[in-house]
Amino acid sequence: MIQPLAYIHPEAKIAPNVVIEPFAMIHKDVEIGEGTWIGSHAVINDGARIGKNCQIYPGAVISSTPQDLKFKGEYTLTYIGDNTIIREYATISRGTEEHWKTEIGSDCLIMAYSHVAHDCRIGNNCIIVNNVQMAGHVHMGDWAIIAGSSSVRQFVKIGAHAMVAGGSLVRKDVPPFTKAAREPLCYAGVNSIGLRRRGFTNEQINDIQEVYRYIYLKGFNNSEALEHIEQDLPASSERDLIVNFIRSSERGIIKAPSASHVDSED
Repeated sequence: MIQPLAYIHPEAKIAPNVVIEPFAMIHKDVEIGEGTWIGSHAVINDGARIGKNCQIYPGAVISSTPQDLKFKGEYTLTYIGDNTIIREYATISRGTEEHWKTEIGSDCLIMAYSHVAHDCRIGNNCIIVNNVQMAGHVHMGDWAIIAGSSSVRQFVKIGAHAMVAGGSLVRKDVPPFTKAAREPLCYAGVNSIGLRRRGFTNEQINDIQEVYRYIYLKGFNNSEALEHIEQDLPASSERDLIVNFIRSSERGIIKAPSASHVDSED
């Protein structure tokens, strides 16, 4: 169902059962999977590769030119996985020669007025809440959530199943399974409620909490903590994901809460 008032370039590749509402604009080098809905006044630019059963709401702009002065018009792409929802006026830039593509996984929710910049990699089942502003080259693991009006600095990594509080300034990497809150942003515990909702057992959650006791509560620096974790705690997929994330962090991870944080909350 393609409305006659929509503009669709004749070379765009539109699968069956795609609905394109009036005044939407679909450019030439675009592919849209079956069952996807494109709302009025949405703009799908060159390089967009949109999966099946997505919803692109009115005013959203997909695969726009990167807001990067180094970009010189090179051929780059934007990938959006199946069943992803992009709400009103969200903007997603395509890649640069650094990575050649921006990637958003399947079953994600990108809420209104959010911006995902060039070369970002967003995993599956992620939620980016209203008005989140994400700079270039950000990596976001599966099931991670960034709450509303947060700003994420370029090259930051947010681990799988992490939860970032609303209004946060994210300058450092946020390890997997954690909650991050306060200003400056710091560790606020394990995201145990989210993990239970996703089927993690109490034993798995307890093991994750024990890992983070070594990192944040025992007085070790990160290198010492990782050595003790690998020596003292049994191997598991969760333990190894945390260890590898911290070991590969280039920006450094968020810190433990300071005494002033604790005092202010008391």
